Amino acid sequence: MTQAMNETQATQTTITTHEISTEQGRLFAQSWDWEPSVGPARVPIILIHDSLGCVPLWRQFPENLLRLTGQPVIAYDRLGFGRSDPHPGVLSADFIAQEIEQIFPQVLDALQIGDFIACGHSVGGAMAVEAAARYADRCKALITMGAQVFVEEHTLNGIRQAKIDFADPENLSRLDKYHGQKSRWVVDAWTDTWLSQAFSTWHARDQLPGVQCPILAIHGDSDPYGSTEHARVIAGNTGTADILSGIGHVPYREDEQRTLNSIQTFLIRCGLTEAVTQEQS
Repeated sequence: MTQAMNETQATQTTITTHEISTEQGRLFAQSWDWEPSVGPARVPIILIHDSLGCVPLWRQFPENLLRLTGQPVIAYDRLGFGRSDPHPGVLSADFIAQEIEQIFPQVLDALQIGDFIACGHSVGGAMAVEAAARYADRCKALITMGAQVFVEEHTLNGIRQAKIDFADPENLSRLDKYHGQKSRWVVDAWTDTWLSQAFSTWHARDQLPGVQCPILAIHGDSDPYGSTEHARVIAGNTGTADILSGIGHVPYREDEQRTLNSIQTFLIRCGLTEAVTQEQS
């Protein structure tokens, strides 16, 4: 494990990289926190990435999330993505449940995480739902961004177009910066799995009743990969569906401040954080 200080002197944010050994392979992870740690015991926010994602593609969002909420933030590359080891084969139709059943517990154990806040983007949102249900006693809040929790034609149409786009070697090569030689596998794992007959009946509605914590589902009304119905299904009768006008599939990138404010307000309402009025120093 290596550690490096962020160069922005005013914030004193510590970014720590982690190498996690699992039964399935080595995972890369990164965490953001204040140094030294300040305030009462805090609950880490665990970020779960989308179908093309990895730690660097969160960009400045994790650090800004730390600054605004005061909660430590952790992100990891799923097996086959980013700096984690290659995936040994193809994704199965139950890969979402498998991630939380098999990999996620090893991440929690390796990083000595007790209670946590699950925060996922796109299919990572479905994984966050699964985590919140499976760890109902430890997951203190569920946050999704552009998540999908069932298969709909709107989503499949977007994926079909992406499959065409990534057939162009130039488009595919843009992923090499993040996934290296795994880029082709990353794209195929996404498109082929979602477009398969075996995956066509998948939904996360069975898991949602098991979620006992507060829920925030952020979704853009211009998302090409999922209708706003996903956010309403996730939020149910007790959670909050925050529908962002004019936003597509990546709220934390397309309107980061609006997304951060939504999360901060939610966590304050849940009693999990207080308003951060000044930068740590």
